[in-house]
Amino acid sequence: MSDATLTPVVKFLGDSPERSNTSAVPEHPHLHSGIIIATVYALLITAGLIGNVTLIRTFCIVKSMRNVPNLFMSSLALGDVLLLVTCAPVDASKFLADEWLFGRMGCKLIPFIQLTSVGVSVFTLTALAADRYKAIVKPMDIQSSKASLKVCLRAASIWMLSMVLAIPEAVFSDLHTFHIPQTNETFKTCAPYPHAGDLHPKIHSMASFLILYIIPLFIISVYYIFIARSLIQSANNMPVEGNTHIRRQVESRMRLAKTVLVFVGLFAICWLPNHVIYLYRSYHYTEVDTSMAHFIASVCARILAFTNSCVNPFALYLLSKSFRKQFNKQLCCCCPSISLRSQSSRRHNTRLSSLKSTQNHSVASFSLVNGNAVYH
Repeated sequence: MSDATLTPVVKFLGDSPERSNTSAVPEHPHLHSGIIIATVYALLITAGLIGNVTLIRTFCIVKSMRNVPNLFMSSLALGDVLLLVTCAPVDASKFLADEWLFGRMGCKLIPFIQLTSVGVSVFTLTALAADRYKAIVKPMDIQSSKASLKVCLRAASIWMLSMVLAIPEAVFSDLHTFHIPQTNETFKTCAPYPHAGDLHPKIHSMASFLILYIIPLFIISVYYIFIARSLIQSANNMPVEGNTHIRRQVESRMRLAKTVLVFVGLFAICWLPNHVIYLYRSYHYTEVDTSMAHFIASVCARILAFTNSCVNPFALYLLSKSFRKQFNKQLCCCCPSISLRSQSSRRHNTRLSSLKSTQNHSVASFSLVNGNAVYH
């Protein structure tokens, strides 16, 4: 998902969820095109950091929001922050520089971080779907007093699994020398395998597609089929004049299930083009596609993939009134000028209200005294 090496004639783009396969496009874009693309990356990084950091801050500070789904969402946001801070700038740099800028250590570390982040995202979404299944289909299961601790351990296990899966990426990624027959050029770039044979690219792309996309989404789909069936049965069996508390509880669980489903849908939409292009390149490894259409599709797929690391907090903002309220409060705390103006306005309004109340009390007392005087 990250690096690409640029030469004056040929630009190689990374497009797997975790590494590039160094396919070529016709020529280096003009400088202004590179600046525009890098600017889009900068906007994504900024929006993603603001949204995800505020989300994590909200769930950590607000005690009432420290529940199982929100702990998983915090872990998801942390993975997105890691991706945006480390991998997005590297991906953007390929449009502004003609060489790999991060050395051999960066060639091993960046792919490891990318694959870890993608694994955390998809496996956490799977865990969220499992949690919603348990909450809706098996609501009678009593949660222990150490539920938060168990969720933290599960989240840590997801991170460990993702890092273990990313180890081969760090081991085999290296600076390899490539030769372009069309231009008779030789250059060095960061890649997960040498440019020899097409078996490695096919195995790499298919394994990524299955482990990081197809299998998790299939498991999530199965969970949601059971959730939908349970909700339909509950709606049919619930009397019209049913218990208000139970009805509200069911509605709350449905809303949260819809939120998780939206997160899953966004992940599926944002990452599918990236996987498709990587599969296409891997299965046409010796037939370099140098068309401008392929270059544009690759750039759009990369940007869309990084967009997934930005949208979850804003989707939750639109879907949850309670989160929206707390999000605004935490965001204002991070903006002292806005917070000070708000506090000053509140104090001013309080003084006016107090003054009006005092005046009204005085008038009322005066009327009462005069009334009593007249009465007497």
